Amino acid sequence: MRFTPLDWTIIAASIVVSFLPALFFARRAGKSTAEFFTSGRAAPWWLIGVSMVATTFSTDTPNLVTDLVRSKGVANNWAWWSFLLTGMMTVMLYARMWRRSGVLTDLEFYEIRYAGRAASFVRGFRAIYLGLFFNCVIMATVNLAAAKIANILLGWPMGKTLLICAVLNVAFAATSGLWGVLVADLIQFGIAMTGSVAAAYFALQRPEVGGLSGLLEKVDPRMLALLPDFGDWSLTLTVLIMPIAVQWWSVWYPGAEPGGGSYIAQRMLASKSEKDALAGTLFFNVAHYALRSWPWIIVALASLLVYPTLDDIARAFPHVDRALIGNDIAYPAMLTFLPAGFAGLMIAGMLAAYVSTLVTHLNWGSSYLVHDFYRRFVRADAEDKHYVMVGRLVTAGLMLAASAFTYLLDTASAGFNLLLSIGAGTGLLYLLRWFWWRVNAWSEISAMIASFVVAVGFLIAKQSGAAIPDHVSLLLTVGTTSVVWIVTTLMTKPTDEATLVKFYELVRPAGRGWAHIAAKARLTAAPDSLPQALLGWVLGCAFVYSALFGTGSFIYGRMPQFAMWLVVFVVSGLGVRRVLAGFWATPAKA
Repeated sequence: MRFTPLDWTIIAASIVVSFLPALFFARRAGKSTAEFFTSGRAAPWWLIGVSMVATTFSTDTPNLVTDLVRSKGVANNWAWWSFLLTGMMTVMLYARMWRRSGVLTDLEFYEIRYAGRAASFVRGFRAIYLGLFFNCVIMATVNLAAAKIANILLGWPMGKTLLICAVLNVAFAATSGLWGVLVADLIQFGIAMTGSVAAAYFALQRPEVGGLSGLLEKVDPRMLALLPDFGDWSLTLTVLIMPIAVQWWSVWYPGAEPGGGSYIAQRMLASKSEKDALAGTLFFNVAHYALRSWPWIIVALASLLVYPTLDDIARAFPHVDRALIGNDIAYPAMLTFLPAGFAGLMIAGMLAAYVSTLVTHLNWGSSYLVHDFYRRFVRADAEDKHYVMVGRLVTAGLMLAASAFTYLLDTASAGFNLLLSIGAGTGLLYLLRWFWWRVNAWSEISAMIASFVVAVGFLIAKQSGAAIPDHVSLLLTVGTTSVVWIVTTLMTKPTDEATLVKFYELVRPAGRGWAHIAAKARLTAAPDSLPQALLGWVLGCAFVYSALFGTGSFIYGRMPQFAMWLVVFVVSGLGVRRVLAGFWATPAKA
């Protein structure tokens, strides 16, 4: 792909504009770890909401969606659409409690919810487990997508791409702190979304496609369906039933954690109030599922007509490393048709999306490794500026580790499936620990061990040639892990009552799971209403899904379906507004 001076000017301007917030907030970020990792708890809802969306919009995301669509059709996106159920539950049930907790990172939660050495162990272990291992897998997946895009569009080998990207990301993340990340996310999201829409428009202009009408006529109707073919039981089970019935509540995945966590919790903790935490997370879920999906899906469907097979991609790009050829590379392949100016805009958008995600993960991962491990267990008596300096050094180390791990992955979906399998079975625990007093630190430890051991066992078995379907391994992992942590909970001593009372007074969780603790607590405000929150959850899911599927029906030209979804959208939206108003009308408790 040849770039004109206009393209390079747009790309350079995008980099400069994105780096301005890092320079502006550099001095402020260096004042304290609270500023560096949580922006001084002063971020407004719209900024944290856009930042969440920008973080989950990376170079691997359109590649992953393209991989899913080309493999089993549009309905295959239920693999991630199902996580709206988790996200909306975070909005309605957990966002306010996270903000009330007042912790600097979500791992600090463990030592206010539990007590003793077990609680300290969970915090320290997860700081390494998530901040280093999980985080590097995620960043490696994003790096892989960036390497594929650069290989297709620029002809760069993976090593060159990783080196340049590492320098950019470390310079940004180590300088700006979370304030710089939040403001840059706002700028980068606008650039990235503009590029995505442009890519969809020009994909439809290809002669093989023939516009939107040509796309709808030429693509197999089964690939266009929003729901899988119910006549194919195996497809329906894996594409729809498992994600909706099991995956969303049972699997821990960064950005869609049951109960909230990782950088989503970091943004909620950085907000200036409970209202901002809730509103920002709500905006994130609306934009993440309803706003962004269709430009990527259109490009993916168009790629089926332009490059029907992987051999077609390989022939069109003989310079590309054959090991990088997969369904996910069809997205960057489609970008080669962009005209001058728009090509630069798209690369700027992809670069913006990439940097936005990587700097968030670097900041988030270093917050775990510095605040929850180094400061907690290695050196607790240093000044804040020392920890900020260590955080900047750890940022560079994380980027180096993630770059090395990139060479172990083949496709975007490979990293996605690896994270899903290792986090399977722990989700129910993360939902219930807020609402059931009996959950303790040993519950967390046993769930992590069981999930990891079973997942690795299945991974070894599959690599040895065992034909184990993914949905079978998921069900067995979830079932085994759930039984292990529930039995462990009931067989071990509960957290001491003083810790539980203090936690209840601080967070004020809803429901009857804290009944005997609530009787001993002294509250200044009433606990949340569980029925009201659950109603908001149902209405919120209806609101976002109706926007998502209503847009799809409009694109497909199915006006009766569009009208139905529009009614659901309006009614559920009014319902959500009323529920949210009720959250803040709860009378204070005497």
